[in-house]
Amino acid sequence: METWTVETDDEGSRLEVHSFRPATLTRADGGTIGGSTSPDGDTPPVTAPGVVVIHGTLVTDALYRPFARNLSLLLSRPVHCYNRRGRAGSAPQPDDYSVKTEIRDLAAVMKATGSEDVVAHSFGGFVALQAARDMPLRRLVTYDAAVSLSGNLHHRWRPELEQAVTDGQLNHAWAHLVQGLATAGPLSYLPLGALRMLSIMSARTNVGAEMRELLPTAVKEMRAVLDADAELADFTELATPTLMLSGGWSPGYFADTGRQLASAVPAIDFAVVPGQLHEGPIRPGKRLAIRIARFLNGTDGTITPQGRKRRRG
Repeated sequence: METWTVETDDEGSRLEVHSFRPATLTRADGGTIGGSTSPDGDTPPVTAPGVVVIHGTLVTDALYRPFARNLSLLLSRPVHCYNRRGRAGSAPQPDDYSVKTEIRDLAAVMKATGSEDVVAHSFGGFVALQAARDMPLRRLVTYDAAVSLSGNLHHRWRPELEQAVTDGQLNHAWAHLVQGLATAGPLSYLPLGALRMLSIMSARTNVGAEMRELLPTAVKEMRAVLDADAELADFTELATPTLMLSGGWSPGYFADTGRQLASAVPAIDFAVVPGQLHEGPIRPGKRLAIRIARFLNGTDGTITPQGRKRRRG
């Protein structure tokens, strides 16, 4: 794994990138690629087109690195994760943060890494679909994309969440987030008091403590999703061959959105992945990575390179 940085379009800001590359790849300058961090913290793009992975909310890219490594091996191509704003070695979220911030950041990472494809999870899927409306992507895969269509996610927003974050009541905020989004499986339906207790317990773990620290970023990200509320007609001109996936055990609203978009947009296909939870890309195993690699390689038969669905018998 290589760790390096990409400069954003706002002066002085950077994004932390982690790259996985097959050992046989070479740099654009002719040098060979190893697995270590570049000495100056800045790596030139490679000749083989890469894939960028966009992570979800309340997490960093660290949880996606096993998935990115598997995908790189399956594709024999470089795969790059990056920490979005407000995380680890990346710049903080600016005061005027919106989905446009995320789209510009994605464009900067794709340019610096020489990438053409995107794989995106949850909030990352929202960013990627918005980006695909305006910037050229070769292929796109989303998993449980958090897109708001005709206000369908507005009732999942809890004003109490934002107020709790402002007041520093992070356990209360976490409970409202989990209940509102229902992304924690059966735990999502526990009473608020039980969820607050779970938050206190999970804060003793590294992942739980990190989630609490990232709650302020989640507030801005959820606001960005609602502010970008769209209609199906807003996506009809999307030309990037896109596969929208949803876990069989994910909250149903993700699949509903995928089906609606796939029925209205010729370039989009949708499928449910049986037995997968919302956090599918960060769970152990290669099944999901294999499914995604087949689509990126154009070998799964879902969408032609021209972005038109093939007829199924």
